[in-house]
Amino acid sequence: MAEDLVLDTAIRDWVLIPLSVVMVLIGVLRYFVSKLMRSSSQSPDPKIIKEGQVIVRARNLRAAANFIPAKSFRARKAYFSNEENGLLFVPKGQASNPQAQMFSDPNMAMDMMKKNLSMIIPQTLTFAWVNFFFSGFVAAKIPFPLTQRFRSMLQNGIDLSTVDVSYVSSRSWYFLNLFGLRGLFSLILGEENAMDDTQKMMQMGGFGFDPTKSLGAEKDNLDIVQHDWALPKFEQRAEEVLRKRIAEH
Repeated sequence: MAEDLVLDTAIRDWVLIPLSVVMVLIGVLRYFVSKLMRSSSQSPDPKIIKEGQVIVRARNLRAAANFIPAKSFRARKAYFSNEENGLLFVPKGQASNPQAQMFSDPNMAMDMMKKNLSMIIPQTLTFAWVNFFFSGFVAAKIPFPLTQRFRSMLQNGIDLSTVDVSYVSSRSWYFLNLFGLRGLFSLILGEENAMDDTQKMMQMGGFGFDPTKSLGAEKDNLDIVQHDWALPKFEQRAEEVLRKRIAEH
């Protein structure tokens, strides 16, 4: 049976609150440092911006396909996925190689290295600081019950199987703040700057963004869309509602 613990208020004042405040300050400081390290002479590629806008427009068409007539949908679908001059069609041999583009542009490679360093170094130092000063504390308790699958995530650094799963260790609280402060950063720094560390770690796996692959994938998704105009169903539902209302009166 899981044991209930009485948490000391000193742990809240000297572990939980300072750790949360430090994580927020480090995130804000890291954003401004990466902004200062960014190359001022580098301008976004107009081709990449254009292809990204095309992908967004194609996704909006897929999402709203059933709210336009079939003829209009077919015309828009051909405009995007036509094999001759469609916006999503990429001829063979014209696909770009983001790795070659990066190695040919030293500024792009340097910016990528700076971004990776601005993320790795602060988090390494912060984790070493947390592991040295705050390891082994039970810092908080989740106000609702959880299953045993959450034990490894919430009680990192505490090897006690009799403690209830809802208790959170100080080391796990660090990871929760590391990956869960995106909403707060969006309020402080703006929505466009609210990229969390999980997305940055995913981006570190590749050397660049290949828009041609996204164009091809979006073309395949658009080709398999089955159009089903929703307007006649709306009229039928409205008629059924009116008939029910009339029958009630």
